[in-house]
Amino acid sequence: MDSELFYNISLLDLLFVAAIALLIAVSGGVLYLSTIEWRDRRRQGRDKKM
Repeated sequence: MDSELFYNISLLDLLFVAAIALLIAVSGGVLYLSTIEWRDRRRQGRDKKM
């Protein structure tokens, strides 16, 4: 019965899962880069005050 469930996965289901995974990966990357940029700007601001 488990093998029947595995073979019923269609191409659209696989594409949907792949799209969701890519969306999560890209969103995580943007969040990471934004955080790094914010931290660098804050650090540069502190260096200018000294």
